[in-house]
Amino acid sequence: MARPVIAIVGRPNVGKSTIFNRVIGDRLAIVEDKPGVTRDRLYGTGEWNGKPFSIIDTGGIEIDGEDEIMKSVRMQAELAIEEADVIIFMADAKTGLTHADDEVAQMLFRSGKPVVLAVNKVDNHGRMDEVYEFYGLGFGEPIAISGSHGLGIGDLLDAAVELLPEQTDDGYDEDVIRVALIGRPNVGKSSLVNALLGEDRVIVSNVAGTTRDAIDTPFERDGQRYVLIDTAGMRKRGKVYESTEKYSVMRAMKAIERADVVLVLINGEEGIIEQDKHIAGYAHEAGKASIFVVNKWDVVDKDEKTMQNFSQNIRDHFLFMSYAPIVYLSALTKTRLHKLLPVVKHVSDQHAMRIQTHLLNDVVSDAVAINPPPSDKGKRLRINYVTQVAIKPPTIVVFVNDPEIMHFSYERYLENKIRAAFNFEGTPIRIFSRRKSEED
Repeated sequence: MARPVIAIVGRPNVGKSTIFNRVIGDRLAIVEDKPGVTRDRLYGTGEWNGKPFSIIDTGGIEIDGEDEIMKSVRMQAELAIEEADVIIFMADAKTGLTHADDEVAQMLFRSGKPVVLAVNKVDNHGRMDEVYEFYGLGFGEPIAISGSHGLGIGDLLDAAVELLPEQTDDGYDEDVIRVALIGRPNVGKSSLVNALLGEDRVIVSNVAGTTRDAIDTPFERDGQRYVLIDTAGMRKRGKVYESTEKYSVMRAMKAIERADVVLVLINGEEGIIEQDKHIAGYAHEAGKASIFVVNKWDVVDKDEKTMQNFSQNIRDHFLFMSYAPIVYLSALTKTRLHKLLPVVKHVSDQHAMRIQTHLLNDVVSDAVAINPPPSDKGKRLRINYVTQVAIKPPTIVVFVNDPEIMHFSYERYLENKIRAAFNFEGTPIRIFSRRKSEED
C-alpha cells in the first residue's frame, strides 16, 4: 500500500523543517537514538485523524556551486510538484509577502495540485493582521501557525489530510512477495532485474541515472510469485535531480512503502559511501525486511578474507541494521545469483511471522531471570506481560509497571533474546512499552 504524499514547500528560512519535525513527531527520534542512523532527514511518515501519509521536507536543500535564492526556491517547488499529492505552501508573517512567494505561488497554480497555505511565525494574536495580505496569493484562507510554539499545527494537518487521496492498493495477491531494489545510481539495479528475469527488460547503461521510470515486473520462481519494483528511476531527467545526490533518495520512497522486502544494493567495486546509509535508513524506518546485496563482486580483487572484511565493514557502517543478511553476487556474470531469491523468501517469511503469546512470555521470563531489569530513581521496572500485536514488521508490546523506566538498552537486550529464540532474520522488530492498566 502506497501512502499519499504531502510536501512542504516555500522560500528559504520560513520554518519548513520545524513544521516537518513537528508533524513526524518522535517516531524518528526513537530511531535516532540508535548508533549509525544518519541524522540528515528529508522524508518521514506521519498520521493524522487515522490517515497515514508520507511527508517531504524541501528545507535545507543545498545547491552545489550556486547561491541564487530563486534558483533554490524554484527547485524546491519543482520537487514538491513532482512527488506530492498535497502541497503545504509556507510563508512567513515576520517578513511578509515577498516576490519569491509570488513566484512559488505561480508554479503551484500551474501544477494543478491541491495547496494548503500556511503562514508561519504568527506567535501571538497581535500578529494576525499580518496574515491577511497572504490572501492575495489566491489559495483561499491562510492558516496561521507557529512552528516554534506548535500553534495551529492541528488546523494545518486537518486541512492537508482532508485533501489527500485514499491509500491505494497495488492489486497484487497477499502471497506475492513485493521486492524493491534501492541504491544510489550505477550500483546495478537494472542489471540485477535483468539477471533475475533472464531477459533484458530494462535498458542498462553505465551512465548514472539513465533509467528513468520505476517499473513493476511480476515473475514466478520455484512456485513462489514475486514482483520486482525497480527503483532505478530514482533520478529523473532535469536539473532538480542531477544537481545533488540527495534527490536520488526521494525516488525510492514510494517503492519502499509498497515493498515487503527491500534489496539495498551496494557497489562491491566502490565500497560503501554515506548515501548508502541514507537509503538503507529509510527501509529500516519503514519497518521493511531488508537484505544487503553486494553487486559487481566479480570485479573485486579477492583473497580468503575479502568477503569477511567487507561484511564487517557493512556491519560497522549499518549498526542499526545488524539483522539484515548480506548476499554477494554479480548481476553481470550471474555468479552467486541463485543464492538471492531463497534469502528473499526467508526474510519475507520472518517479516510476517507471528509468535504465540505463551512462547513469547516464556522467552522474556527467562531473559528477565538471567538479567533483571535495572531500577531507576529507586524504582524497579516490572514486566507483567508480553504480546505480539502486528506483523510486517513484527511488533511487540511489553506491558510494564512504568514505561518511563524502560531503558533503551534493556529494550535492546529483550530484542536480542527474542531474536535468538525465534530468529527474525532480515526484519526489524518494533518493541513498545505500555503501562499495565488497573483493570488488567
